[in-house]
Amino acid sequence: MENTNDLFKQIMAECRDLFAKKLHDYGAAWRIMRPSSVTDQILIKANRIRSIELKGVALVDEGIYPEFMGIINYGIIGLIQLDLGFADKEDISAEKALELYDKFSHQALELMIRKNHDYDEAWKAMRISSYTDLILMKIYRTKQIESLSGVTLVSEGIDANYMDMINYSVFGLIKLRFGE
Repeated sequence: MENTNDLFKQIMAECRDLFAKKLHDYGAAWRIMRPSSVTDQILIKANRIRSIELKGVALVDEGIYPEFMGIINYGIIGLIQLDLGFADKEDISAEKALELYDKFSHQALELMIRKNHDYDEAWKAMRISSYTDLILMKIYRTKQIESLSGVTLVSEGIDANYMDMINYSVFGLIKLRFGE
């Protein structure tokens, strides 16, 4: 398998390309979403992945690959919304949205590099279904933090959970695309 950093960048480039195409088609309509709605959108995608994993079949003609991509892109949308606040209407250009996408994508890469160093690439020994479960756990943690209005006693914030969801999704896509 190639270098993890290079694989991460390849997957993120693919996700960015999809994000850019959707920006073309829909604009930045997602700017109206409150972070809690973004979290719920990620929940829908993670639940679908888990459902397909458990049932072994998808009745809608899309597998888990595009759902992991959706988690990545909604995770970045969530980070943008936390950074800018939500809006009452589309209020940024596609160029600005892509600039912010790149900013948070780079932050996710930097976090992955640090954690990958400390954990010695333990992600490679994990199953894709474990990434799904960890993402779901992070979603429920995020929902709890949101219900606390972001005030925690000892825990990382919502942004850290979005970052972890992005990174687990990238690992899942790496395995799906390039194999174990």
